Amino acid sequence: MDIDKKHFTGGKTEGGITSSYATEDGVTLKVPYSFKGTIYDDAERAAVLAAMEQDSLTMGPKTQEFQNKFAKYHKVKHAFACSNCTTGMHVITQLFDIKPGDEVIVTPNTFVATSLVILKEGGIPVFADIDPRTFNIDPADVARKVTKKTKAIYVVHYAGLMVDMDPIMEIAQKHGLKVMEDCAHAIGATYKGRYAGSIGDASAFSFHSLKNITTCGEGGMITTNCDNYAAGIQNLRCMNNTQPWDQSVSEWKFGDKITCKKTSPLEYWLPAHFDVIPWNGHWGSNYRMNEIQAAVGCCQMEKLPMLTEKRREIGRKINAGLEGVKGIETVYEPEGYYHVYHLYTLCVNEKELGGSRDEFMRVLYQEEGVQGILHYQPTFHFTGLQRMGYDPNQCPLSSEFFYKRELNLPMHPRLTEQNIEDMINGVRNAAAKVRKRHCKA
Repeated sequence: MDIDKKHFTGGKTEGGITSSYATEDGVTLKVPYSFKGTIYDDAERAAVLAAMEQDSLTMGPKTQEFQNKFAKYHKVKHAFACSNCTTGMHVITQLFDIKPGDEVIVTPNTFVATSLVILKEGGIPVFADIDPRTFNIDPADVARKVTKKTKAIYVVHYAGLMVDMDPIMEIAQKHGLKVMEDCAHAIGATYKGRYAGSIGDASAFSFHSLKNITTCGEGGMITTNCDNYAAGIQNLRCMNNTQPWDQSVSEWKFGDKITCKKTSPLEYWLPAHFDVIPWNGHWGSNYRMNEIQAAVGCCQMEKLPMLTEKRREIGRKINAGLEGVKGIETVYEPEGYYHVYHLYTLCVNEKELGGSRDEFMRVLYQEEGVQGILHYQPTFHFTGLQRMGYDPNQCPLSSEFFYKRELNLPMHPRLTEQNIEDMINGVRNAAAKVRKRHCKA
């Protein structure tokens, strides 16, 4: 029995689709969709125990080590660990000083968090459609959506393939806009030799359970090459209290009374351990990472090249195994890009297949035992945004992609040769069954 079947718990969890795609419908699965995107071994277990013995269990030496390793790997000047990618993107939204009424151009083909951080600050997400081949935001549509109210562009490197960043940065420079890279899928990915998280003004990464590396199920990292933003990140992710009081002052007076006097430089506790000052008018939050997560992150960074190559090898095998299957489109990797296969997105050409994507998924799941899932429903179709008046018919390519074309096969570095073979055979068999049924009809 392979590891996925052994540890596939089934049933509902409090986290819903953010913690499991398990069902209780009686279907026997050969390849379930796993919610663990990485490999842990004795290195992580030892690191966790060692971190638990430290005096500091949050934002201590392991966090600094993790940040340093991450920055060096991605060739960025600054990296700051945080509680998750969403909180990292919220900090960046505050850094960009997004205010009520400011427009931010964003892709609808992403987890809702990318737009939520804009909405939390009162900004207005403006959705640009996707490139139908890469599934990433289309720079040409971004250019069409720029107005006098536009303040930033938020790109998402979908599935581990980076956005075409050169035209995005040209648009930003032309109009004086900030650029955030949502790198939740793209740790280690490159575009024309440059790493994800190193091109935009600031970027956020995810270490959620599903991701290519994970820090005990949750975690994030913010990267930037801007020194001023680095100071802001340190302030905003830690409740604005990273700044010490001015230690050159010997006495502190509030109103007409002297509150306290410092008689020696050794009296570090006076007037208090820290000061609190909002950053550019923004109040921070507690978005810190703990030392146990950071210790695991350090181990995961050592494994990252191996984990990435495993995903790429699996992706290449699936591509080769499905070559020539009528109605099935495999993963595309343009020249000059390095795809890290966070997701393996298979597309169905309904006209060539002779049946719908949903029919194909039903056969693949119920008859072939391969569990596919869908990412992502266009953000503007969620009830909350519909109530805000968003046009449900905008971005037709994104809607067609989600409702008619795509599904994601199981993808993680623990997949066995048997798992890969079962997926390839399952897709081939499901496609043949759908075609046959429609030919008879």
